[in-house]
Amino acid sequence: MSTGIDLENVCCDFGTFRAVDNANVSIKPGEFFSFLGPSGCGKTTILRMVSGFIEPTHGAIRIGGKDMKGQRPNQRPTALIFQNLALFPLMPIWENISFGLEVRGVDKATRRRKAEELLKLVDLPGAADKMVSQLSGGQKQRVAIARALAVEPAVMLLDEPLSALDLKLRQHMRAELRAIQKRTGVTFVYITHDQGEALAMSDRVGVMSQGRIQQIADPREIYNNPVNGFVASFVGENNIFEGEAQAPAGGMAVFTGPEGTFRARISPEAAGKAVKLYVRPEHTILTEAPGVENSVPVTVTEVAFEGAFISILTRSDTGKVLVAEIRNDGAATVPATGARLHATFEAARAALLPDANVRS
Repeated sequence: MSTGIDLENVCCDFGTFRAVDNANVSIKPGEFFSFLGPSGCGKTTILRMVSGFIEPTHGAIRIGGKDMKGQRPNQRPTALIFQNLALFPLMPIWENISFGLEVRGVDKATRRRKAEELLKLVDLPGAADKMVSQLSGGQKQRVAIARALAVEPAVMLLDEPLSALDLKLRQHMRAELRAIQKRTGVTFVYITHDQGEALAMSDRVGVMSQGRIQQIADPREIYNNPVNGFVASFVGENNIFEGEAQAPAGGMAVFTGPEGTFRARISPEAAGKAVKLYVRPEHTILTEAPGVENSVPVTVTEVAFEGAFISILTRSDTGKVLVAEIRNDGAATVPATGARLHATFEAARAALLPDANVRS
C-alpha cells in the first residue's frame, strides 16, 4: 500500500545556515513526485528528513497522516536509494535483494521466492544467482530498486540514482523507473538536478532554489507557466530581456527595454515587482520582414546542429545574443551566417516574470 507525505512549514538549520526554509508540500499516495533544483538547494536535505536521518529544526513531517517526530529511519515506512547503490559484491543477486528480509528473520525459502518475484517485476528474470559484477549499470539500478521494494515500503525515496549512468542508459532507466512505479503503486519521491528526468517521469515537480520551494505543479505547467525567473531559467532555455513593465491589463503588459517595446503575458504574482521578459528559443521565430509586434532586428552569428533540432544564434543591434530553435524535420530553412533577419515572438508566448522567491 502506498501512502502520502505532508511537510508543514518544515525548516532545517545547520548552525546559522538554513538549508530548507519553510517547505510546505503534500505528496499524494501513489504519486511520482520530484524535487528539482541545483546542487545545494536543499532537496537532498528534504529527502533525509523524510527518511529520518535528519530531524527538522521546525515544522512537521507526516507519512500516512502520522507525525514522524522521533521516529528512526528503520521505524518509518520508507526505503532509500542513493546514487551509490551499495550492493554487496560477494552475495548473489537474490541475497542482495532479500537482505532486508533476512534481517527481519524471514526464512530462506520465502526470501528466495520473494527475490525471484521482484526480479520479474524489474525485468531481470533468471538473474537470481548472478553476481553483482556480472550486471550492467542499468541492471544494478534495477536490483537496487528490487532490494528496496522487498521490505514493502509505502514510500520509495530516490536520491539522484541515475546520475552515474551515461545519457542513453539514463533515458532508458527513466522509462523503467516510471513503469516500475506504476506497476507497484508505491509513492516515489525523486531527487534530481536534471530537468529532463523530472519532466519525463513525474506526476508533479517541486522546483527548489536556496532552500525554498519556488513552484509545485505538473511538468507541463512548470515548463509552460513558470511562476518566476528562476523556474523559467532552470527548467529549459530562455531569451531574457531587461527592461520595465507598464500598463498591465487583462493579463498582458507593455515591456520596454534596450531592444525595443514588446507586449507579453504578466501574472498576478508579478504585480508591483521588477520583472524581466522571458521567451523560449522554440517560440522565437526568424523572419525576413519585421513582425506586427515583438520584433528585434538581428544578425545570424552561428548555426549549431544538435540532432533533433537546430539552434540559430543571433545578435541584436544592441549586442544582445538571442537564440531561435527550429526542428530538424527536413522542411525548415536554415539561414546563413551573417544573414540580417528579425527575431519575432507572439505576445502569448512571452512571459513577464519576477526573480526567484528568496529569503527575506
